[in-house]
Amino acid sequence: MARPYVCLLALAALLLLGIATVSRSKGLRGKEHQRAPRIPSQFSQEERVAMKEALKGAIQIPTVSFSPEELNTTALAEFGEYIHKVFPTVFKTSFIRHEAVGEYSHLFTVQGSDPSLQPYMLLAHIDVVPAPDEGWDVPPFSGLESDGFIYGRGTLDNKNSLMAILQALELLLIRNYIPRRSFFIALGHDEEVSGVNGARKISALLQARGIQLAFIVDEGSFILDGFIPNLQKPFAMVSVSEKGAINLMLQVNMTPGHSSAPPKETSIGILAAAVSRLEQTPMPNMFGGGPLKMALQQLANEFPFPTNIVLSNLWLFQPLVSRLMERNYITNALVRTTTALTMFNAGIKVNVIPPVAQATVNFRIHPAQTVQEVLKLAKDIVADDRIQFHVLNAFDPLPVSPSDDQALGYQLLRQTIQSVFPEVNIVAPGTCIGNTDSRHYTNLTTGIYRFNPIYLQPQSFSSIHGINEKISVLAYETQVKFIFEFIQNADADPRQGPSMPSWGLMAVGSFSLLTIPGPSCLPVDVSCS
Repeated sequence: MARPYVCLLALAALLLLGIATVSRSKGLRGKEHQRAPRIPSQFSQEERVAMKEALKGAIQIPTVSFSPEELNTTALAEFGEYIHKVFPTVFKTSFIRHEAVGEYSHLFTVQGSDPSLQPYMLLAHIDVVPAPDEGWDVPPFSGLESDGFIYGRGTLDNKNSLMAILQALELLLIRNYIPRRSFFIALGHDEEVSGVNGARKISALLQARGIQLAFIVDEGSFILDGFIPNLQKPFAMVSVSEKGAINLMLQVNMTPGHSSAPPKETSIGILAAAVSRLEQTPMPNMFGGGPLKMALQQLANEFPFPTNIVLSNLWLFQPLVSRLMERNYITNALVRTTTALTMFNAGIKVNVIPPVAQATVNFRIHPAQTVQEVLKLAKDIVADDRIQFHVLNAFDPLPVSPSDDQALGYQLLRQTIQSVFPEVNIVAPGTCIGNTDSRHYTNLTTGIYRFNPIYLQPQSFSSIHGINEKISVLAYETQVKFIFEFIQNADADPRQGPSMPSWGLMAVGSFSLLTIPGPSCLPVDVSCS
């Protein structure tokens, strides 16, 4: 993802102060389930070998996104063929429809037997960031297995999720599974470079069909182990919101000249002073609301004295906690909009006064602020009319998704976490300080949750978008198990949302098959299989 995993360490460090113990008796409680016979999440040795080999094959396809205009389209096309080969049951099942969207993204519609249940969607992405060979113990696209780990770009971000979703569905179908609740699987091909031609087109397609979703599950957080001082237990963080962003270019234009007779200030000097003011003047501390404060209040009791007392009484200690969180660059990112100077371009020759100087600043917007508010603050901080401001792209923070006992998606995640990871007693909401494809789907649901069912230790964190990215074979098997159980848990929950739109329902055996409008009437590039 486009650095979405920063959110892990973020909330983790943030929780320097706390995390909540969620009672196993809470959420989805008091409900009488009429369960279909449950398929146990037990896999044969042959199936376990096949699933790890399938992941290795996916890693070996270099689906790299360099920029929105530069993608490895040959690899993306090859990947589409590859998933057809390794998941044949998914593609030949009558109640599953597959469509290629934007040429390289993939949308699966899995029709359930009960059209009164509102559908949900599972997200993942195909593309990965570049991976130079330097520094890796093995070639980054080798998919080699060593000491129980599979190495390669995408093993954590995010082909593990993609392959686990399809693998779990394949294994369920082989066991004659028919879902009760309909669901979608959306696999974007350009998440690492904004998702404009992948996730955004899938979202537009579903909106055109009148789809509203109960919830979405995407990447964006893990089970964190060893990140928090004084917290010995691992905990699961489910991100319920996501920061916004602005890529802002600052530019200064001046008359060029000879360096032997320089003006009092050059374009570089003026711009350098401006970006220095931005760096030296942080955006306001916004601690006091949202998922962060809620999590700290709810989860304070997991910490020893006196931290538990402080976090249980934020009405009194909020200023203290706010200042403490500013001291660490990770927790600081949780309480304010961050400012990062990422590019600086100026100069054409050593003896020429440069006519133009440009700098690009990346702001990650706190959920309590908006794009326009941050732009105004930036201009006020710079306070120089010679500086031109050009917004390259921007979007507001995502709304906060519910995480209470009635939040279906959140509680299904909690339920499955506690089933597959019985040693994990702590499930906490958080804010993702990175960005994911899920931001393109706010038109389809108010319940967007980011969670990757894998343990992450501090030493593993730097490998994401770094070197020696790897996943243990056992961790990947457990991820498949998680999705295998999650899909069945979603079926078992009895609460009914709005009905699926009336696309025409054909009776096929014991379930109804959706008749979906053909691609000729759709506003995006779609092909069907």
